Amino acid sequence: MKRFMQYKVFGCKTNKYFTEKWLSSGSLADKKWMFIASCIVTDRAKSKWLKFVKDTISGFQTDDEKIYLSWCWTIKNWKLDENFYDIYPELKEYKCKIVLLWEDPEKENTSIRLDSIKKRIIYTRKYLIIQNWCDNYCTFCLTIQARWWHNSRDVDSIISEIQDFSSSWWKEIVLTGTNIWAWWASDTKKFDESKLHELLEEILEKTTMPRIRISSLWIEYISERLLKIFSNPRIYPHFHLSIQSWSDKILKSMNRNYSEKKLNEILERLNDLKRMDWILPSIWADMIIWFPWESQEDFEKSLNLLEKYNITKLHAFPFSSHKSHYSIPAWAFPNQIDDKIKRERMDVIWKEANRVRECFQKKNDWKSMNMLVEKIWDQTFSGWSENYILLNQENFTPSDNQEIKRWNIIEGIFNLK
Repeated sequence: MKRFMQYKVFGCKTNKYFTEKWLSSGSLADKKWMFIASCIVTDRAKSKWLKFVKDTISGFQTDDEKIYLSWCWTIKNWKLDENFYDIYPELKEYKCKIVLLWEDPEKENTSIRLDSIKKRIIYTRKYLIIQNWCDNYCTFCLTIQARWWHNSRDVDSIISEIQDFSSSWWKEIVLTGTNIWAWWASDTKKFDESKLHELLEEILEKTTMPRIRISSLWIEYISERLLKIFSNPRIYPHFHLSIQSWSDKILKSMNRNYSEKKLNEILERLNDLKRMDWILPSIWADMIIWFPWESQEDFEKSLNLLEKYNITKLHAFPFSSHKSHYSIPAWAFPNQIDDKIKRERMDVIWKEANRVRECFQKKNDWKSMNMLVEKIWDQTFSGWSENYILLNQENFTPSDNQEIKRWNIIEGIFNLK
């Protein structure tokens, strides 16, 4: 019986893309035991994978079992980090059980070509890297320490990969990267140079992929031309915004490139977006809600605008000082927020975010939605609507395995109730 390597993915969509690439490349075909793609975005994220690595190794039963580690925390300035075990001394005793890998198997072994990789299904929707890394130097972010200047994939390779996905029966792609909105700009601060709108126009013209989702939006890149493209039914109305704060004071100290005014303007435009399919846009947001200097007034401003701008799901991240392993500029800022206030603010904003999400879902009740089936178990299957509402269909009895396979690759029309 063929044995597939086990894997665990922490963090973002970029991790999922490169995990699939590693497991499809054949480089790890004869390896034991676990591939791990990890994340350093917050202190909590680091603690999760560190614990997972140690727990996994403690369960090893043979000498040849190893952990294969990839992504942010194994790479620094374009090469494998030679100081990895100095940064993570708690893993030093497991050094003989850990193999550090590049982010991309093509970096590890130049004989591996993307067009020769046999795709192995990990997720129903396919994640597609169009850009990687960032040079914005946000004061709260570790990415720049583990990465370097940003770079963009050429349009031909992107189109070719989407066409390959389409011919393999995939129905949805998610365009992703570290800062995809800077696609083809000379650096991620020169948002006027972005040519993402041209890439989307090429994808719509030259591919038949029916469902196209776009990963995290940076406010300063959203232009009139992009807003027009967003009305196309194939560009799904799910907009995940990297907001971080609604306060000019906090945005400036974070070294972000937009203002409250710009943020409000873009959110108003997205809420008023006239779609050809009349689907209500779903707007998600990333926020750091207890950054140094955040006053109660700053916090309440963010709280009040969740409903005004229809933020249908909130990813509220605690400010991570990264005191261990790495350091960031904001760690040294004065006016750090007390832990008790952090817990109180987190509870309040989560309650408001959940209330706003419930209201949005009620607005969509009894509407017909397109769903790509992603999971099937017993007599139930589920998937996501165009605007990212989870849909379920019960009492489904497939006649055979072929029908289950077919339901994983086609769309159906289902009501929310």
